[in-house]
Amino acid sequence: MSATEARRGPSTVESVAAGAPSYAPTPVRHRRHAAKVLPEHARAHNRSLVLQTLFHRGAMSRADLSRETGLTRVTISDLIAELIADGFVAEKGVREVSRPGKPAILVDLDHAGHRIVGLDLSGPTSFAGGILTLDGTIVVRREIPHPGADGDVIGAITAFAAELVADSHAPVLGVGVGTPGIVDDAGVVLTAPNLGLTGFDLEGALRDALDLPVVIANDANAAVLAEYTFGGAGDDVILVKVGRGVGSGLLSGGRPMIGSRFAAGEIGHVTVATDGGPVCSCGKIGCLEAWIAAPSLTARLAAASDPDARTGVLRDAGERLGIALAPVVGALDLSEVVLSGPEDLLDGPLAEAAAETLRTRTLAKIHEGIRVRMTEQGQDIVLRGAAVMVLSAQLGVS
Repeated sequence: MSATEARRGPSTVESVAAGAPSYAPTPVRHRRHAAKVLPEHARAHNRSLVLQTLFHRGAMSRADLSRETGLTRVTISDLIAELIADGFVAEKGVREVSRPGKPAILVDLDHAGHRIVGLDLSGPTSFAGGILTLDGTIVVRREIPHPGADGDVIGAITAFAAELVADSHAPVLGVGVGTPGIVDDAGVVLTAPNLGLTGFDLEGALRDALDLPVVIANDANAAVLAEYTFGGAGDDVILVKVGRGVGSGLLSGGRPMIGSRFAAGEIGHVTVATDGGPVCSCGKIGCLEAWIAAPSLTARLAAASDPDARTGVLRDAGERLGIALAPVVGALDLSEVVLSGPEDLLDGPLAEAAAETLRTRTLAKIHEGIRVRMTEQGQDIVLRGAAVMVLSAQLGVS
């Protein structure tokens, strides 16, 4: 199934094939700008436009690029020469044609010309890191143990990132980091209890240590960018990330929603029960996280007496998820819900119950086709989202 077909599908619970994007049939997602492009910014805008087009369409001739972007052939030739010199674009040979005349030379992103280093700090017992090409392919993946509450968390993160940079064997475009907790737009971790950080400038610390561009975001916000760029998600989507805790990333009109306090998507501690329920780690009773976080859900499944009881546990958790999501879906008119986390817990009865609850708690004629599906990017979704963050910040590609 292509990314375009995945976005159009009417089904409620389904899986969508992941991997590298299908360039040719996928419409180019042009960069959105809050204001008119000023003359002094025009060249940077045009450069990003060319890179964005090649990223989504693949190899094209200079004439094709001119037609697609609306830029003159002279401008395209100038930009392509500059991008080849910078190592971001490469000539890929000539197009096979049957008609007479000189065949066109194709150009494409030089996917292996640079590397991106990604870090995922959201694991309960370990940190994951990867070295990626410009198309999101992970060429090296490693893990290190979580230093623990008494360990040197910042030292471990910095050393891990430096190790990956040293092993990249190509110029590093930047470092992207997905972290649990709440992160402001300057890369300061306002609070991350799992890392023991409060008000820490993680972006600044890594930038100073590595002497490279660094981008930091909440792990769920990074994950939803990966789903948008590589997983076929539409412009209006919520990705619910389930692990040790529960969080979500939101896109509206293709734009990330961060919130006035940088906490948009923090749905884990929304109360979804008025009839009691499990006690949450925050001290409240009936939080969504207490119902569907992997440790608590796994424990309730282990205590279930038979398969029917286990199905009931999963459906109950899915219903609670639907209760939490219905106001969000209704208020933002979202088109789909993507689940990321343990497939054996989330796919099947839990996703089905969440979809059913969403249909009954939202406007029927508008949201009856709401999709609830698993991502198929697996455990590396945050690493790939970290790469998207760097691509967007450094090249204007998303």
